[in-house]
Amino acid sequence: MTEWIVSILIILGSLFMLVAALGIVRLHDVYMRMHAITKAASLSIVLFLLAVVVHQFSWGTLFGAILVMLFIIATTPVASHMIAMVSHMMGIPMSKGAVMDELTSENK
Repeated sequence: MTEWIVSILIILGSLFMLVAALGIVRLHDVYMRMHAITKAASLSIVLFLLAVVVHQFSWGTLFGAILVMLFIIATTPVASHMIAMVSHMMGIPMSKGAVMDELTSENK
């Protein structure tokens, strides 16, 4: 039974990683790409870690996986925010379909 659970978790993690990779290739600007990679890749890493815990359960593995999950969940939004801020400061343009730029001085 655990093999099925591990297989499902790995397949789901791989699908989310595929979505992140497709987002990098298909989306138009750095802001959209950053959104795709941070959301989908973070979820896929959590699914992979859950698969490891289910496959090889021990309290040390569970504790380590929880620490890595918390670190990923805590640092990914901060890193993506910093990438967006630096990209905006460098003047990297948004895609033509962008509706609003909340960081410009016109909106403040």
